Amino acid sequence: MLDAPNVNDLGPFWMPFTANRQFKSAPRMFVAAEGMHYTTSEGRKVVDGTAGLWCVNAGHGNPKITQAIQKQAAEMDYAPAFQMGHPKAFELASRLVSMMPGDLDHVFYTNSGSESVDTALKIALAYHRARGDASRTRLIGRERGYHGVGFGGISVGGIVNNRRFFGSLLAGVDHMRHTHLPEKNAFSRGQPEHGAELADDLERIVALHGAETIAAVIVEPMAGSTGVLMPPKGYLERLRAICDKHGILLIFDEVITGFGRLGSPFAVDHFGVMPDLVTAAKGLTNGAVPMGCVFARKHIYDAFMTGPEGAIELFHGYTYSGHPLACAAGLATMDVYRDEGLFERCAEMAPYWEEAVHSLKGARHVIDLRNMGLIAGIELEPREGKPTARAFEAFLKCYDRGVLIRTTGDIIALSPPLIIEKEHIDIIFSTIRDVLNELD
Repeated sequence: MLDAPNVNDLGPFWMPFTANRQFKSAPRMFVAAEGMHYTTSEGRKVVDGTAGLWCVNAGHGNPKITQAIQKQAAEMDYAPAFQMGHPKAFELASRLVSMMPGDLDHVFYTNSGSESVDTALKIALAYHRARGDASRTRLIGRERGYHGVGFGGISVGGIVNNRRFFGSLLAGVDHMRHTHLPEKNAFSRGQPEHGAELADDLERIVALHGAETIAAVIVEPMAGSTGVLMPPKGYLERLRAICDKHGILLIFDEVITGFGRLGSPFAVDHFGVMPDLVTAAKGLTNGAVPMGCVFARKHIYDAFMTGPEGAIELFHGYTYSGHPLACAAGLATMDVYRDEGLFERCAEMAPYWEEAVHSLKGARHVIDLRNMGLIAGIELEPREGKPTARAFEAFLKCYDRGVLIRTTGDIIALSPPLIIEKEHIDIIFSTIRDVLNELD
């Protein structure tokens, strides 16, 4: 039956990462969005404190992006990327690599952060095989890491509930220690002082398995979805040196940190550490059309370009790789970032944001605060025997008061659009303070 139902039944949609029964008993519906605000089905304005899901960096409904998508849909809706191309895919790739440092000069298109991670892992494995080093099949992630929901990303990720329901996943995966040291680094501003030595945990794994078995290490330069965990000073540099020592590829998962979130184009720039592969998504199209990508350094790409000229070099790709609408959205988004100076604006607003974050020190239930760029983590003391309950109640109360926050465990994570004004920052943090004062 193709007839539309008369009633908007909430039952059929199995919602992702959602308490479905709770939501459907008291739905929270957005029906419009513009600039810094969503509009609910009741007509209320809600300040977006999370840029959607870390992705709407240029604010909602930017007319340049909207018009670019509309124009492309009318001109050409779809074109295959297998053995064919269209101009905007190549134009966007050139624009993207122009903002990357060093020789990160090739782009492989995906449709999401999860696909970007799985693509980067496959490229790493195939790279070693192409060089005649096929024994390097082991992938190393990190505890409390989040790398999407593909089987590869779950395997190298370190979130227990993402893993426990799905079996053993990929074989040969190991994990380094996480970098969260609240006993030493609580209430840090920016990068914490302590913990660079945690990178040496990779040496333990090398000693256990042998460097000749390890293909790649993947980390988030700043871990977002596991609670906004900042890299200690010197940690990423040390990790890069160990990877170089043992011939291991280093992958930065920049799905969250890419496109201005830290006040620099990418965390690669912000921390001055050069990985071999970089994953991206989210801010690539401002969330308007699903798209992701993997940046690869020249030596990675060149390793594949050695066989017969007519042969396929990498047996991997997606039906929607480099989708015309996504490329149009991406090009327009890059224009908006440049023309409105949003990366620079993030850097300018970051000090005011930092002061607002740390104004919550001493607020009820707050046990730690973390910030960098326009990101914040507000860690709450969990209720005894009821982990996550206090933060989720804060989420509901903030929504009722017109502010959208995100929670992960008992941590409030904030990542607003880069167009945010000081008045929005004041609203977000005063609302959170008031809500925390009301919670048990």
